[in-house]
Amino acid sequence: MYLPTRHRQADVQAMQALIAQHALGTLVTHDGALPDADHLPFEFAEGGPHGLLRAHVARANPVWRRAGQQVLAVFRGPAAYVPPDQQEKAATGGRVVPTWDYHVVHVHGRLRAVEDPAWLLALLHGQTAHHEGPQPHPWSVGDAPPAYIDGMLRAIVGIEIEIERMEGKWKGMPQPIRAHDSTTHAT
Repeated sequence: MYLPTRHRQADVQAMQALIAQHALGTLVTHDGALPDADHLPFEFAEGGPHGLLRAHVARANPVWRRAGQQVLAVFRGPAAYVPPDQQEKAATGGRVVPTWDYHVVHVHGRLRAVEDPAWLLALLHGQTAHHEGPQPHPWSVGDAPPAYIDGMLRAIVGIEIEIERMEGKWKGMPQPIRAHDSTTHAT
């Protein structure tokens, strides 16, 4: 990632907070011929020198068979289109351009597959508690029949990335995305 010094986020806790708040990461691997990307809800866990990222995938998803690969997980936080300010245009003689402000974290590490049912069950309990906690009527893994959960555990594989390096880029101070944001324009 292009990372000018002025946009470098060096605060590890801020990067971990972004991952916790925006848990859906993009896991970039290589299938042997081309790069590939999977979108997975991760959790940050203590462990290793810089922490761990954990998630699970369907056993049918080939990404877990890429264990041992160096991978990249990308987490995007707030982002917003920033139009040139009218006062700024007047003050600079029109020498301004629109831009994007955003916060992003890139995590680098090696992928590990985990097939241990106890590890997977602990992951599911933790992720469910984290995401269901704010709900008015939170669901828990224990709410489902045990035989159903056992079957689901056989249908998934855990993945873990021991974080070797984290890079954060905080470009500007993102504001809420405006209605004229590019995602609302027809192309």
